[in-house]
Amino acid sequence: MQVIFIHHSCFLIEVDDKVLIFDYFGGDRVNGYTFTGKIPSYAPDTKIYMFASHSHRDHFDMDILRWSGQYPNIRYILSKDIRISPHFLEKHGIDPKVREQVQFVTAGKRYEVDDLVIETLASTDAGVAFYVTTNGVSFFHAGDLNDWKMEGAGDLINGKQERAYRHEIRKITDKPINLAFVPMDPRLGPYQSLGIDFFLKNTDAEFVFPMHMWQDYSAIAAYKKKISNLGMAQRVIEIERENQVFPFGEL
Repeated sequence: MQVIFIHHSCFLIEVDDKVLIFDYFGGDRVNGYTFTGKIPSYAPDTKIYMFASHSHRDHFDMDILRWSGQYPNIRYILSKDIRISPHFLEKHGIDPKVREQVQFVTAGKRYEVDDLVIETLASTDAGVAFYVTTNGVSFFHAGDLNDWKMEGAGDLINGKQERAYRHEIRKITDKPINLAFVPMDPRLGPYQSLGIDFFLKNTDAEFVFPMHMWQDYSAIAAYKKKISNLGMAQRVIEIERENQVFPFGEL
């Protein structure tokens, strides 16, 4: 098994005979940024599962729906806030039949897509977070589920964010998690690591990838040095660049 950090919050997981891709978008979709991550090419019959946690342009790109022409076995697991009506698809030159390959999801539900078992949590921003098990391993992708504490937002708003985030994370406290992908957004300034810190302390995730870092990974090493528990610090994966590959072998 291996993980490829594509960019921002997009990670690709190759596990046995399938490929899971979370929150992909084209590198030119967000104003002010040029993301360079590329999805590898696969054999046409590869089982590919595309997840999109919500409709924000840094998490979803409607062009992924065109991939069904190249990969007939592709399946899409999309948050229900992503609107792709037949009229919308036709307007953008996408075959409306692609909807037959889509599983729409909402928060707090359990779904089975082929041999993937998918559970969803509510985001503290938009859409859902994903807890996925397949081939004997488990993954958690937070999407925009985070403790979005911000300077100047006030105690009322920040307190609500904290409570909502912790409430959702506690739902997976006792679940096995081999790989997790959790926001560590530098725009939050001194509060950048609040979400990932709570996640590390309240789950048994083996390896945790910081994400949603807007191409600034400088805080990861500094954060690891602040963690007094060496074992906990070693669970945090240091990302250095887009398209970075992380081999894991058997978990």
